[in-house]
Amino acid sequence: MEITDVRIRRLSTNTLVNKMRAIVSITLEEAFVIHDIKVIQGTDKLFIAMPSRKMDDGTYQDIAHPIKAEFREKIQSAILARYESALAVHAAEA
Repeated sequence: MEITDVRIRRLSTNTLVNKMRAIVSITLEEAFVIHDIKVIQGTDKLFIAMPSRKMDDGTYQDIAHPIKAEFREKIQSAILARYESALAVHAAEA
């Protein structure tokens, strides 16, 4: 399954307050889109969090997620590459 588009829907430049760096949408095979994937700053690296909803007990459950680790890595790599290029464009415009 190919990732045919990655769009940064919101880019957060306030890195001191918020660990969420961006909200992203991806398109698969030009036929299926997943919205609200978050780019999060972890303790030592960036990672993605799939769209989720809050449950009655206060925990969060993914709405959609990859089943295979290899595909998750493919999604994460594509998103983080697009995020880095969006940061570079933002920095050049500032």
